[in-house]
Amino acid sequence: MGDMEKWPEIEKAATEKRRELVFQGPGVDKRISSNGGLASALYSLTLLNYLEVSQCPSLTEIHEDIQHLTNLQSLILCRNKLASIPNVVGNLKSLKVLDLSVNNLSVLPEGIAQLRELNTLNVSCNNLEVLPEGLSQCTKLSTINISKNHITGFPADFYSERLELLSTLVASDNSIEQLSGDIHKLAALKVLDLSNNKLTEIPSDLSDCPKLKDINFKGNKLSDKRLEKMVNGCQTKSILDYLRGKGKGKGEDAGEADGGRKADKGKRQQRKKKEKVAEDEVEELNKMVVRVLHVSDTPETLNVTVSAEVKDVRPYLVCCVVRGMNLKPGNALKRFLVAQTKLHDDLCGKRTTATIATHDVQLLKAPLIYGVKPPTQLKVVALGRKEMTAVELIRHLQLEADELRKQKKRQNVTGLHKYLQLLQGKTMYPCLVDAEGHVISFPPITNSEKTKIKKTTKELFLEVTSAASLQTCKDVMDALIVKMAELNKFTAEHREEAGSDGEGDGPQEPAASGETSSELIVQQVRTVDQDGNLKVVYPSKTDLSNNISNLTVMW
Repeated sequence: MGDMEKWPEIEKAATEKRRELVFQGPGVDKRISSNGGLASALYSLTLLNYLEVSQCPSLTEIHEDIQHLTNLQSLILCRNKLASIPNVVGNLKSLKVLDLSVNNLSVLPEGIAQLRELNTLNVSCNNLEVLPEGLSQCTKLSTINISKNHITGFPADFYSERLELLSTLVASDNSIEQLSGDIHKLAALKVLDLSNNKLTEIPSDLSDCPKLKDINFKGNKLSDKRLEKMVNGCQTKSILDYLRGKGKGKGEDAGEADGGRKADKGKRQQRKKKEKVAEDEVEELNKMVVRVLHVSDTPETLNVTVSAEVKDVRPYLVCCVVRGMNLKPGNALKRFLVAQTKLHDDLCGKRTTATIATHDVQLLKAPLIYGVKPPTQLKVVALGRKEMTAVELIRHLQLEADELRKQKKRQNVTGLHKYLQLLQGKTMYPCLVDAEGHVISFPPITNSEKTKIKKTTKELFLEVTSAASLQTCKDVMDALIVKMAELNKFTAEHREEAGSDGEGDGPQEPAASGETSSELIVQQVRTVDQDGNLKVVYPSKTDLSNNISNLTVMW
């Protein structure tokens, strides 16, 4: 019973015949270190369908007995120091979600190709150089994230009609040198991110992906410089239209070279004229450089005091104030909220890595304190709800998540379930409190209806919290600000009328030429400890330093 005494969670799961089990954080890490790994009794819990072991740097390997957990549908082993995964993982025939992100993996087991039910594979932030052959046998795959590795290319069988459900492929920050024209065989592909790789060409066949809505090729040195400008400044549709025309152009050139019919001179001139207009539009997009200004030493500088108690709960926080974000026209607010949700799902790992909250500065009562409260004493007016304690709110959310799972007939744990479990076992919950004692943010669960942003919001207070690291917070905040800059530029270029989505205050006069500005002003916010000592200031000179060609940061 030695294992059971050290690991009461295992005993409880066994006696209560539980289906879900989560091990996370420093306390668990100490036990793994002293035990030389996970308790062997864990592998006898054959009823489990959800197992998560995360944020445990002492976890460097998983025992082959993992194969006994044949009912597992979600296996989450993220943010550890795993150097390998046993090939017997392929025996987990019911597995639908496999998350091995943020580890030290240099190779993936070939057994992954045997997981016929797998729909989500996340192996981002590792040291992988290749993907295993046979992934096309995982015919139910819908989401693959291999970002931040050293991968140089995709296996030959990857571009396969068998992956008919694959809708999201995130492969940014690798060393991928070539994208095959067979990419068009992935007929369900909606999102493709190959930013920051070593691509020199984008195949024109990409335009034959019928459902493609969101592509990102920024950070690649493309040989077609006009296409490179478009990649850095245009929307997905424009790029696909260009690739489509380029593909057709090749056919015409070949025909002419073979002595076929020459295009009508008038049509050729018309086409050239259109191409010149398109090129001028691209140039103009890049001339409209988005400038993010860093404003320091302003009289109304906002500080956030961080209490010592958050260290053991959710210790990392960065904040800033953004002015100049135009949320009033058309669907601008909706686009911003959709972008925030996408960041939560992707970069923030469905809120398990970090959480973003946005507030209307005019509704904030400074000074702000980031601290902790017992679950029964933490009261918050969650978005779209009445005031209730944290205990009541989480109970409501859990019931809603369970109901959603039943409705969709899904046995795997939803994103909502995942982030609710982050507070499991905590005696104190993190919260951001204003000068009147109101909780305006309860990460990672919700922020408050009291400070909710609207179309009329002119200044936004942004907050990112994490239990992982300060750099994680900064990376997410950087990405959020860059996305806001892109959206603001889009809003400035597409002069929609205010109120077109039913939320505005009536039609907006079109701005005169030169009056519409997409410039953002980012004001520093300092977080200090209870003695007033500086903990972090954002943005600092090292932040927002990514090489983004159409973004100028002025300090």
